[in-house]
Amino acid sequence: MVAYARVAGTGSYLPGNPVSNDDLAARGIETNDEWIVTRTGIRCRHLAAPGVTSSELGLIAAGRALEMAGVAAADLDLIIVATSTPDFIFPSTACLIQGRLGNKNAAAFDVQAVCSGFVYALGIAEKFIASGSHKKALVIGAEVFSRILDWQDRGTCVLFGDGAGAVVLEAAAKPGILATAMHADGSQSGILNVPGQVCGGQVTGDPFLRMDGQAVFKFAVRVLADVAEEVCAAAGIETAAVDWLIPHQANIRIIDATGKKLGVGRERVIVTVDRHGNTSAASVPLALDEAVRDGRIRRGHKVLLEGVGGGFTWGAALLEF
Repeated sequence: MVAYARVAGTGSYLPGNPVSNDDLAARGIETNDEWIVTRTGIRCRHLAAPGVTSSELGLIAAGRALEMAGVAAADLDLIIVATSTPDFIFPSTACLIQGRLGNKNAAAFDVQAVCSGFVYALGIAEKFIASGSHKKALVIGAEVFSRILDWQDRGTCVLFGDGAGAVVLEAAAKPGILATAMHADGSQSGILNVPGQVCGGQVTGDPFLRMDGQAVFKFAVRVLADVAEEVCAAAGIETAAVDWLIPHQANIRIIDATGKKLGVGRERVIVTVDRHGNTSAASVPLALDEAVRDGRIRRGHKVLLEGVGGGFTWGAALLEF
């Protein structure tokens, strides 16, 4: 018997106080508020204190999602964490969070699809539940991108922030996730990457995030529009029937261009990039939780989530709340 998955609860967490564009300039970065806002729409972001890890951020977001869902951590049978900034090479960030939650039986693993990671993880969890093998899943996007930024590169360091978001999925009698899609094109890996690694105890290559902003913009707008139309077609609805669009929060110009291509007005787009910056895999669940908690997203609404990130990866999920 085929089961369905529905979102039972959401949660999020942002570390510390907001860091404004002027704060960055005061730290010696050659930039200013007008330059950043004009090009990106970002006014501030949150940066984790030294030593604070992705698992710590994810744990708090997970606790809030579990509380909203009314689900005990011990009852989870699947935990997936989307992150590009794990605490360690291994164990996985998912296993670390599982241990701190006190759960000892759930399958737990990480997904690495950069800024598309949460959408990928949500799609994977939905398939587990649809198979009937699992009943309650915790899906988290958690990042400390501030650890992989070159703070002398104003073209990238001003764009990103840290944070975590989470959802609890439960098996349900009717569909809550109407359609998902995931794609990648490894031939585009050079336009956004961290081209370094640890080998023999030494950093080899370049350990910082590097990006071709114009190439990313063009690629992102095209694939975000395409994948949104793909999941809507799979669910048998028009994009006009979507109540809320939650795109990856990378740049307000990408968000606006995507909404325009889809015919979705700004009044139906959830935007947090101005206050969070680009939090990679955390950006979509952070925005989702904010809109659920402030009452914009309500039961019965159709919500389209989508992400695009280094790899290059992209994907979308259409939910009915």
